Amino acid sequence: MRHLHNWLHSPFRIVVMAIAMGAVVFYELARAYYRPFVYSHGINDLHVADTLGNSLGTVATVFAFASVFGCDFSRGLFVLRSAVIGVVVYELLHPLLGKQIDPYDIVATFVAGAVSEMVFRWLDRRLCKNP
Repeated sequence: MRHLHNWLHSPFRIVVMAIAMGAVVFYELARAYYRPFVYSHGINDLHVADTLGNSLGTVATVFAFASVFGCDFSRGLFVLRSAVIGVVVYELLHPLLGKQIDPYDIVATFVAGAVSEMVFRWLDRRLCKNP
């Protein structure tokens, strides 16, 4: 119970979780509206519609894990990076699930991970007043 109490009194961890939940909502909206629009109109969006799950899914995963398991900045950063590696490993294991490896999904995961780390660092500086 003390862990939950500490989590609720950490604006940083609450904001990080809000970003994770926002990414989930944004993904569901994009999957329902953006992806069908792009596909039905034959728009070349540089594989954005194809990689929504990996880009926004990575953001949601890394921020949720960092919020729950990252009790300080260095642990949060470790969790964030570990989650990105985990998503990439999952993509590389797709042949075991009868699916093909999609290099665009792997690139989207790394890009989303890098952007997530930049946002995580920025939030730490803004909310925790670390230089």
